[in-house]
Amino acid sequence: MPLHVTYTGGTIGMVDSPRGLVPGADLEGWLTRLLEGTDLADGLTFSSLDPLIDSSNATPESWQQVVDDVRAHTHGPHAAAGLVILHGTDTMAYTSAALSYALTDLGRPVVITGSQLPALSPGSDAAANAIGALQAAGDPRAAGVSLFFGHHLLVGSRVTKTSAWSFEAFSSPAHPPLARAGAPWQWSATPRTGEGWQQPLPYRRHDVAVIDVAPGLTTARLEAMLTPLPEAVILRAFGVGNVPSSEPGLPELIASVTAAGTAVVVASQCLEARVSLGLYETGDAMARAGAVGSGDMTLEAVYAKVQFLLSQGLRGAELAAWVGRPLAGELTRG
Repeated sequence: MPLHVTYTGGTIGMVDSPRGLVPGADLEGWLTRLLEGTDLADGLTFSSLDPLIDSSNATPESWQQVVDDVRAHTHGPHAAAGLVILHGTDTMAYTSAALSYALTDLGRPVVITGSQLPALSPGSDAAANAIGALQAAGDPRAAGVSLFFGHHLLVGSRVTKTSAWSFEAFSSPAHPPLARAGAPWQWSATPRTGEGWQQPLPYRRHDVAVIDVAPGLTTARLEAMLTPLPEAVILRAFGVGNVPSSEPGLPELIASVTAAGTAVVVASQCLEARVSLGLYETGDAMARAGAVGSGDMTLEAVYAKVQFLLSQGLRGAELAAWVGRPLAGELTRG
């Protein structure tokens, strides 16, 4: 089965320099030597983004570069049946969610991976992750976008980075792993799907504010953070979407923001949560002000989804209405 690898940058291909780790390893050569003599090497193609990026510098335009490269290698006589994206870990979960929304019509597996240590470092997890991702990309059970890391295959729109040092750096709080690598692999779940989006417009960078609620946050401070008004707001609240509604003027501020055409999405600061704005009075105040909840989406999934919807031309109440509709299995219905 012909597979394609897109290298975007990140720790996996970095080398030491006087300024710290920078992109510079010959990743194509490394991968060729790693796979020499195996079935995975048959028909394998490789491309790199130019320039390569540290994933901390990624933007929605970077996501679109990856989308374009993926689509470019799924047409013609040498079209890949599965694709692997080598990416830095810092924003890998954001890119994974973004690809999930933009590639619902692709019809073949896309697996994103990287490593906590450079590929050329002793004891690196790069080889295990790259081989696992390639194996997954060649298996039709990995339909859609997924993320392989630390022996686990996770739904691409459900992941979050939970460790900066562990070789099991990513988790999927609201969806079980699709598979665990082993001899043989153990497949345990079928990815949930969504409505998809036909002929999506390219990602463009939009002004989306992400604000954490903390005890003592004043209405004046929140208003200052929302001036000038962004195109959308993700308010990371307590528990299942609760905010300090007794803070004078806070619900009224949110109501004025939504009335001005800025969508307000309430997410949770908890790793495991399902936002339900009507469960407590402190959350219901947000619903009455025109905000919507993010369900059980991760922050990365919510942020990428809002950027995607803005890029499709949606604004205000129309955008807010789409937040609760699954596009690529990113949230649980109901």
